[in-house]
Amino acid sequence: MSYSCFKAYDIRGRIPDQLNPELAERIGRAYVAVTGAKKVITGYDIRLSSPEMADALNRGLQAAGADVYDIGLCGTELVYFATSHFKMDGGIMVTASHNPKDYNGMKLVRQESRPISNDTGLRDIHDRLDEPFEDAPKAGTYHTLKAEDAYLDHLMGYINSADLKPLTIVTNAGNGGAGLIMDKLESRLPFKYVKLQNDPDGEFPNGVPNPILEENRAVTAEAVIANKADMGIAWDGDYDRCFFFDETGRFIEGYYVVGLLADQFLRKAGGGAVIHDPRLVWNTLDLVEAAGGRAVESKTGHAFIKERMREEDALYGGEMSAHHYFKDFSYCDSGMIPWLLVAERLCQSGQSLSSLIDARIDAYPASGEINRTIDNPPAVIKAIEEKYVPDAESVSHVDGLSVAFAEWRFNLRMSNTEPVVRLNVESRGDKALMEAKTAQLLKEMDQLNKANVA
Repeated sequence: MSYSCFKAYDIRGRIPDQLNPELAERIGRAYVAVTGAKKVITGYDIRLSSPEMADALNRGLQAAGADVYDIGLCGTELVYFATSHFKMDGGIMVTASHNPKDYNGMKLVRQESRPISNDTGLRDIHDRLDEPFEDAPKAGTYHTLKAEDAYLDHLMGYINSADLKPLTIVTNAGNGGAGLIMDKLESRLPFKYVKLQNDPDGEFPNGVPNPILEENRAVTAEAVIANKADMGIAWDGDYDRCFFFDETGRFIEGYYVVGLLADQFLRKAGGGAVIHDPRLVWNTLDLVEAAGGRAVESKTGHAFIKERMREEDALYGGEMSAHHYFKDFSYCDSGMIPWLLVAERLCQSGQSLSSLIDARIDAYPASGEINRTIDNPPAVIKAIEEKYVPDAESVSHVDGLSVAFAEWRFNLRMSNTEPVVRLNVESRGDKALMEAKTAQLLKEMDQLNKANVA
């Protein structure tokens, strides 16, 4: 049978009809059958169903003969870290990230925290679920493992503590797991914190922790202004993504954060490769070149970014969706390393976050990602391509359709999971042009959709 909780990159489904303890146990058995793992890290997020799901997963792993090393309540990146740090054969995090509270899921990795997605084993795990499982001749053992201290030490290695100065920072954990780590980091850093929704609570009393939703941003922005803070940070539930607010309370689009982090990393390293997604690129290309680095474009999605980072031996990879990847973090994404680097940059430069970002927004104004529901996405994108390509300076199909002209460019790409087309537009220093071209493209997409392009 088909299990709807299996997605392109992970497992996510509603409890208990799409995902439940019985299925979690079978996933554990299938994971061992497919990967051959003998020693597996497991951890779980703050959702109410997560302890039970993790227990069932652990039983399945052990029945299949794998030794389980349970790091307990944590964030996704801690499972990634522990898998590599302790040289395990794999790791599984029980989490549904920013999905509603009645959902849960899993993120799976192999040795060296290499992601397991559809084409690297996840489909194989799915296909084994209905097969009869026999217990291994010798059941695996169960261990608890403390990974936090080593993880915190690792985080501190990304910044020069001597450069840090007192800053006031608003943090919003969204009642997810980030507050647990922030409380531990507090004593290691000279910053003053204003903590919002800091206590983990699987009931999500303040709504699902997902700062990418505009309605979830106001509380952080208002606290930044009220406390005259130097910046604000908010995380999703399993804190593998972080979102920034400048000292005016303005939400910073992820695109500009990618450029800022690329610049900061290249300054430290004196050059190297940076991986970026194709949606918005000019700001990143400009900053990477100026810092003596090499920018490499990759298809959007963590599995593609991580693979390309390994191929290019890249220092850093960034997506405008607030996923940031680091070579020394096993090429995995972290929601803690980015804010530490930004705080370090504020201390080193003596500049405000708004002044660092404003210059980049002025140089390359961008629309941000705009979603449109389209009945026939491939046909609409093809029609747009036929109209714009003849006059374009360059065209790329690395991820969707990217079309560049002398002063502006756009990217159109389909969602993997729904009939939605995602549009991003940017220009060279001309906000009015960017806005006009964005409006023009949206109008054309709506017209094509109404015309029911075949």
